[in-house]
Amino acid sequence: MSANIIRADESHIDALTPLFTGYRVFYEQSADPLADRAFLEDRMRLQDSIIFMAISQDADSKVLGFVQLYPSFDSVDLSPIWILHDLFVAEPARKRGVGRQLMNAARDFCRGTDAVRVDLATAITNKKAQALYESLEYDRDDEFYHYSLML
Repeated sequence: MSANIIRADESHIDALTPLFTGYRVFYEQSADPLADRAFLEDRMRLQDSIIFMAISQDADSKVLGFVQLYPSFDSVDLSPIWILHDLFVAEPARKRGVGRQLMNAARDFCRGTDAVRVDLATAITNKKAQALYESLEYDRDDEFYHYSLML
């Protein structure tokens, strides 16, 4: 399934919120769409994260998934890095390449900055995500299951 990948802005918050809520529920948080919306609004208003959305190419233009990145720094490398904190694909769009498209968009964006790498972490039990990250050449830290992609 090919999707259009776009950078989200404040006009996308209503469409993005249900997926963000789904992401948080996946990580065993209570559904709280009002708080989720407020969180996304703050990220957009303060411009302290970057969110890419996958939009279906059919007439309904549904949001299929998103990835959220936060800027950071590595003191050892004396360089900026990005933290890929959130990746979520709606159930009907899973196993169709949408997650890979989102991850590639995130990588391409980060490469366009002065960052030296992208870091992420996932649950030890999240084998599907681990397989995706490893197929995209992220290196796994076996003690914490953190991944880095050198840029």
